[in-house]
Amino acid sequence: MSETTEKLHFVMVHGFGHGAWCWYKIRSLLEASDYKVSCIDLKGSGMDPSDPNTIFSFQDYNKPLIDLLSNLPHNEKVILVGHSAGGMSLTFAIHRFSQKIRMAIYVAATMLKHGFVTPQDNENGDPDLSIYGDVYKMTYGLGADQPPTSMIIKEEFQRKILYHLSPIEDSTLAAMLVRAGPLRALEGVQFREGGDADSVPRVFIKTLQDRVLKQEQQEAMLKRWPPALVFALESDHSPFFSMPTLLFAFLLKAVASIKAAT
Repeated sequence: MSETTEKLHFVMVHGFGHGAWCWYKIRSLLEASDYKVSCIDLKGSGMDPSDPNTIFSFQDYNKPLIDLLSNLPHNEKVILVGHSAGGMSLTFAIHRFSQKIRMAIYVAATMLKHGFVTPQDNENGDPDLSIYGDVYKMTYGLGADQPPTSMIIKEEFQRKILYHLSPIEDSTLAAMLVRAGPLRALEGVQFREGGDADSVPRVFIKTLQDRVLKQEQQEAMLKRWPPALVFALESDHSPFFSMPTLLFAFLLKAVASIKAAT
């Protein structure tokens, strides 16, 4: 194993309502190639015991990622990989921990430099699933007269919207593991300039058959905050299930670009 390979550490960040579990195929492929991989559960997600209805700030939601980055050895940098709403966690991290991040890879992910500041940000980065009907189950943890505190896509819609090109085994597994996500923590998230966010190379992996993040939304985000590299997969919203080998190959191409630049 080369010295460069030994130093590469992938940190995988899931999307809304998912958890570390969704990366199981990618983790296996990366670890078989001798990379270090950390798949985290954000607060109220995966196996984290927190109640999503009690999580009201984006910083609190991201505490597991903040703790991981804060406790890295001073000379270690990681490659962040974020899916879907996990892209917001990546952007949060590169504003705050740019010196700890070697690269940020957005996989079918929200990539807004300043978060949801303008109506255009909402148009570009916020999924609109209204064409599928009443898809969300809401929980009103503070009472029926208050805005909802968490939500989940109803099980009967999950495969059609999130996993329609994925193996049935994976969408079945997901239906057993997906949790309601902390809605309040992700509403109106904004990022203040901090550190040197643009010093972190970014890669965007497009998902061309995505039913969550539409093609025009992906293209608009790419145009407004151009990354260093763009790849495209003929996948649904969940390429870690539907096209894991090709997603893995693109992660390795991103790694190769790091090596070429050093």
